[in-house]
Amino acid sequence: MMDKNPDIAGSAGDSVTRYRAELCHDDLAGPREYLAARQLGSRIEQQQYNMSALRILVPVKRVIDYAVKPRVNKSQTGVEKAGVKHSMNPFDELSVEESVRIREKKRAPGGVEDICVISAGPPKAQDVLRTAMAMGADRGIHVELKEGEEIEPLTVAKMLQKAVEQQKSNLVVLGKQSIDDDANQTGQMLAGLLGWPQATQASKVEFGANDEVTVIKEVDGGVETVRAKLPMVITTDLRLNEPRYASLPNIMKAKKKKLEKTKLEDFGLDGVNRLKTIKVIEPPARQGGGKVEDVGGLVSKLKELGAL
Repeated sequence: MMDKNPDIAGSAGDSVTRYRAELCHDDLAGPREYLAARQLGSRIEQQQYNMSALRILVPVKRVIDYAVKPRVNKSQTGVEKAGVKHSMNPFDELSVEESVRIREKKRAPGGVEDICVISAGPPKAQDVLRTAMAMGADRGIHVELKEGEEIEPLTVAKMLQKAVEQQKSNLVVLGKQSIDDDANQTGQMLAGLLGWPQATQASKVEFGANDEVTVIKEVDGGVETVRAKLPMVITTDLRLNEPRYASLPNIMKAKKKKLEKTKLEDFGLDGVNRLKTIKVIEPPARQGGGKVEDVGGLVSKLKELGAL
């Protein structure tokens, strides 16, 4: 019998069909040869439908843990970071998880060739890179910054643009914002610098033929569906998935994965910020509530406050 796929057109499909047919009719052809024919056919079919293998770049950031209540430092230039628990930005955890799920569940027709995580920060930023690799990323890139050094979103976007070009990435998945400054700018800036389409605040990502990606997002007016072709930038929102916990065996394996160290200067960039934080203050404390005995008391209190 012949294993022929009628959906394949042209010489590539014909050659696969002939090769499979010859192997199937050859008495000397064994399981190994037949498997080779199947794999060859799959590769040509993938090319025929123009389904690119994904090379995913996932930026991650080390921030103060979301469960910690931040305190403004004495100089009022920012929040106190010394001696405070840090972890991966929650939106970035979603990005790592989604990238790994795309591979595990074989959601992309062309498969996933590489998942690379990148982070700019002090030496301890390696912790979040190792966590991401323990979750399933293949390798990491640490862009070394001095302790306390901060770079603004535009610089981060320019750095990621260079990283995309160097790593030959065709998909960037990153959190819609980091919880330290809530800027929500980097993904959009990166897409603009690359000239790629973008889908922000993704709550669901689906892959189709011909490198098409469909992203569902929640907006004020309801649910919005957008579609674009690779290469593209996707930013993630909280409803996208539930990030996994890195298991101890995977944490140990992550220590052996490749972690490349580099500097901003290697990307042709400096750390000079164009934005300056003038002052950071804590929000005013809320006044305690009071009880009223009856409706009359409530009306009197509202009048006293100027609400009536």
